[in-house]
Amino acid sequence: MALSRLSSRSSGVSRPLSAAFSRFISTDTTPITIETSLPFTAHLCDTPSRSVESSSQELLTFFRTMALMRRMEIAADSLYKAKLIRGFCHLYDGQEAVAIGMEAAITKKDAIITAYRDHCIFLGRGGSLHEVFSELMGRQAGCSKGKGGSMHFYKKDSSFYGGHGIVGAQVPLGCGIAFAQKYNKDEAVTFALYGDGAANQGQLFEALNISALWDLPAILVCENNHYGMGTAEWRAAKSPSYYKRGDYVPGLKVDGMDAFAVKQACAFAKEHALKNGPIILEMDTYRYHGHSMSDPGSTYRTRDEISGVRQERDPIERIKKLVLAHDLATEKELKDMEKEIRKEVDDAIAKAKDCPMPEPSELFTNVYVKGFGTESFGPDRKEVKASLP
Repeated sequence: MALSRLSSRSSGVSRPLSAAFSRFISTDTTPITIETSLPFTAHLCDTPSRSVESSSQELLTFFRTMALMRRMEIAADSLYKAKLIRGFCHLYDGQEAVAIGMEAAITKKDAIITAYRDHCIFLGRGGSLHEVFSELMGRQAGCSKGKGGSMHFYKKDSSFYGGHGIVGAQVPLGCGIAFAQKYNKDEAVTFALYGDGAANQGQLFEALNISALWDLPAILVCENNHYGMGTAEWRAAKSPSYYKRGDYVPGLKVDGMDAFAVKQACAFAKEHALKNGPIILEMDTYRYHGHSMSDPGSTYRTRDEISGVRQERDPIERIKKLVLAHDLATEKELKDMEKEIRKEVDDAIAKAKDCPMPEPSELFTNVYVKGFGTESFGPDRKEVKASLP
């Protein structure tokens, strides 16, 4: 079945991600069985089956969404270098399979909370490119009204609770969300994502302890990209087997470069957490960029290492090979799709550039209580910059 048999799509870069898919998505839902690239490794639990049920629609959706995420992050790199994005900026290219596979296994009732590498998670939760680039450039139309920037994306209506800049701080918050879900009998779970650099944080173990005591539906996801800033995991952790670090809590090691392995593991973890309480997932993944835009990413690892991962484990190439193997599209059709993605990203950037900056009065919203006559002065304390009645 070729892509030419698929329906046309409506335009609009400001619409949620799902609205941009229809042109290249088949309506054929005939089951396709895909085997994960590697077996799962378990701690105190069984392993899920390596056979994952999918469809032509899901395969094409995976490819398009991951390609869109990759292009978005590459564009963010250029915008940062052009000084249109300021402050901190941490890119996710290379790790797209984690966001995609996790989203495929859950619903919007299930919550996600993550650290500062959050752009692609937001997009996967239904956010739009326009919101992404507006937020990155500090514009009013951003998902956090231009006040959060790269590290503080947020989408409450899809149960996405950020975007957090303090290393590891999102994990106890995520366990708190899981407590609320259990208290309210929501039959939903919370995925609290953190990196290998945060895996030694004391607050992580404190949150895990009380989650286990109370059987909370919390799933702690270690996105192990093997470098905490510029420190290799083996230099920071005596035991880098993060899926075992919960000791008394079950864990699962997953190939985080395989979207279908992630999907299977997250479905397994959700079922476990609803019945038995917390579980740890370690996603073995890799980031192509440095830790942040201020890090070239080549002083503590070789270029050969990065290119080797790209050639052997790239998550988008894996999906592309599956699409071609199942005759769902031709090479040319996939290239045409990538061209459309590039245009979609460029249009979203142009639209975001035209958006106004936040009003000065926005400095005070969500910070100070109204009615106290708060004023903001310039650095010389002479000129009043803004006031809040």
